[in-house]
Amino acid sequence: MNIAIVGTGHVGLVTGACFADLGNRVLCMDHDQTKIQLLQKGNIPFFEPGLAELIQKNIKQKRLFFSTQMKDAVKFGKVVFLCVGTPPRSTGEADLSAIENVCEQIANHLTQYRLIVEKSTVPVETGAQLKKRIKQSVRRQVSFDVASNSEFLREGSAVQDFFKPDRIVLGVENERSRRILLELYKPFNVPIVVTNVEGGELIKHACNSFLAAKISFVNLVSQVCEKVGADIEKVAEGVGSDRRIGRAFLNAGIGYGGSCFPKDVQAFIKICEKLEVDANFLKGVERINESQKKRFVEKVHRAMRGVKGKTLGVLGLAFKPDTDDMRCAPSVDILTELKQAGAKIIAYDPQAMEAAKVMLNDVSYAKTPYEVCKGADALLILTEWREFRELDLKQIKKLLKHPIIIDGRNIYDPIVPKRMGFQYYSIGRKGFK
Repeated sequence: MNIAIVGTGHVGLVTGACFADLGNRVLCMDHDQTKIQLLQKGNIPFFEPGLAELIQKNIKQKRLFFSTQMKDAVKFGKVVFLCVGTPPRSTGEADLSAIENVCEQIANHLTQYRLIVEKSTVPVETGAQLKKRIKQSVRRQVSFDVASNSEFLREGSAVQDFFKPDRIVLGVENERSRRILLELYKPFNVPIVVTNVEGGELIKHACNSFLAAKISFVNLVSQVCEKVGADIEKVAEGVGSDRRIGRAFLNAGIGYGGSCFPKDVQAFIKICEKLEVDANFLKGVERINESQKKRFVEKVHRAMRGVKGKTLGVLGLAFKPDTDDMRCAPSVDILTELKQAGAKIIAYDPQAMEAAKVMLNDVSYAKTPYEVCKGADALLILTEWREFRELDLKQIKKLLKHPIIIDGRNIYDPIVPKRMGFQYYSIGRKGFK
């Protein structure tokens, strides 16, 4: 099948490259000429494991193409996926200006039937609005349909998530749309949920908000653990062993971040308020997440007896491992507060340092994790990269001015650093407050 992808961010590029690898012919379109030129050479503008190799392979096999022209995309693709950004406005509502603009451009070039599919995360009822806008802008009597196909791709494992999804969600308005999308997803032997467009849109916001709620819940429990001397790791294990709940997303830490959870929770709150549905539960999820970052800053102050004039080594900047994404990363708020309190920061992240330089001023960057430790008064861990778990703690102790580790991701068995003579602080674990 011929497929067009509008937007070449994380969602668009992964979707396009993976569909091409399944044997489809795919044209990825973006108005950013510099980005398209980069992609045509087989390079990508961000870090995502396995994606560059997939793009290079499918360019070589002439199944993946790139363009800056909307008319090329509309002419090429029987199915046109909308993968443009829907960032939050200052009010918390999703900014739909980009996707609305794209739909008007598509309307200007429609000459035959096309299935236009929302891949971007949008508020419920957006599909109906987009269909109305296209009808108002289309220049000819051409039939088209609008559908929803929510993406559930995690940064850092997006390629694997595409090929091995838990389920596929299709929101369609008629039989024609349903048949086309079922044909496109025929290679996948997984449950396919088919609902109306509104249901498809709602599933994504509901899913991300629920996962954010699990994170905030376990962080709330971690606060109780620190008060009473319980171990959050054991509590989470006990709770997560209940098959009705599950262990995933029950990891205490410094809170969620990234491009999805913060904006999707905010957007879902606004959706509920618009529909006059009580959103206090979701507002509580947000409050706990924000408080977890502040509690970590307070933990650093207590451990250091104040940070003014002290040097803090930092391991991890990205909002999660295996990505260079700094959007809404907890590290930004945490390090900004510590700098304002007079701390000097030297940081290392395997992938995110270039992106961090745009968001964090007056931070020094190291070439290795060990360089971060040299002469630092304490070591902070803000992202759970696998390589940090494998560091030589003996060497770290020699390099630090004081043997203090403040672990915001609970990556170490607390007994190990304690036996080595570290003052080890973590989240919600008995004796390691």
